[in-house]
Amino acid sequence: MSSGGDGDLRLGIVGAGKVGTTIARAAIAAGYDVAISGSGPAERIALTVDVLAPGARAVTTDEVVRYADIVVLAVPTHRFRELPHDLFAGKVLIDAMNYWEPIDGDDDELATAPAGTSIVVQGHFPSARVVKGLNQLGYHEFEEGRRPSGVEGRVAIAAASDDRTALLEVLQLIDRLGFDAVDAGLLEAGVALEPDGSAFGVAYSSSELSDLLWLQERSA
Repeated sequence: MSSGGDGDLRLGIVGAGKVGTTIARAAIAAGYDVAISGSGPAERIALTVDVLAPGARAVTTDEVVRYADIVVLAVPTHRFRELPHDLFAGKVLIDAMNYWEPIDGDDDELATAPAGTSIVVQGHFPSARVVKGLNQLGYHEFEEGRRPSGVEGRVAIAAASDDRTALLEVLQLIDRLGFDAVDAGLLEAGVALEPDGSAFGVAYSSSELSDLLWLQERSA
């Protein structure tokens, strides 16, 4: 199975909140078949998914993993630890989470992670191919920023990973979702995409974002 290829546009999303359903809508508009899960039985989120992401299928998390080779993890950050270490074995796992103390509580491991929280996520899911991405913009900005390829004013979104093949797959996904895709480099570079990071929360063009990330790498 080659999720993200022209013949098999499948995307899995774990997390049926505002971020997960916003990404689901964008993916459906881009021609993806989307399976999305929440915490617990699929029936619990079926109505929410029907209303907020029509066309997506509400399933269990195990079914999401079986369905797609690319999975977006969009749960409150502290809750990733509730998932089994081997759940996403071999999968491209897009860490779309951001650590927010008011939501996640005082979590010293996440708050002080020197190379970003995705390094912690990779440590919890050692057999997953973790990519930091789709977390850079708020869900409102994400919804409103999507543009077809080549359209003037297209917003850029970056992704970072230690797995080059996984990163290229995610960059292709980002482009299909309606954004210019920027290679941020290794997973530790994803710290720039997180809250308080230099690239977080601003609608940059691809050249602006590339220059910003390059300058950050030079100063590291």
